[in-house]
Amino acid sequence: MDAMSLLTQTIVNAIALFILDSLLAGVTVVSGGSGQPGGLVARVIVFLILGLVLALVNSVIKPVLKVLALPLYILTLGLFALVVNGLILLLVSRLTSALGFGLEIASFGTAVWAGLVLSILTSLVAIPFRNK
Repeated sequence: MDAMSLLTQTIVNAIALFILDSLLAGVTVVSGGSGQPGGLVARVIVFLILGLVLALVNSVIKPVLKVLALPLYILTLGLFALVVNGLILLLVSRLTSALGFGLEIASFGTAVWAGLVLSILTSLVAIPFRNK
């Protein structure tokens, strides 16, 4: 993945995560330490960091998971992709919560739904960024 596509994917992910944060009740983006009110700049930075972490996890770990889970993809006619997307979001949640901010997901079921909604949102948000 080159730098420009990583930057584009980071921005697309950040916008999609912002929309997801306001759509699903079980998905929350925490943008500061305990008791600190997060300003607009802090929120934007958190969403951009989340977008970057999600882009990196999608480009490094998701292909490995797809190869390992290939029999399950075939067996479920591709529906196992929802589970993989949920696992990716849970991984991003774990990675960012260790930093004291980031993505909080209520349950695995919420992560699966969030993965489905996030896939749709990133597809829609990425339309203006596509090369023609």
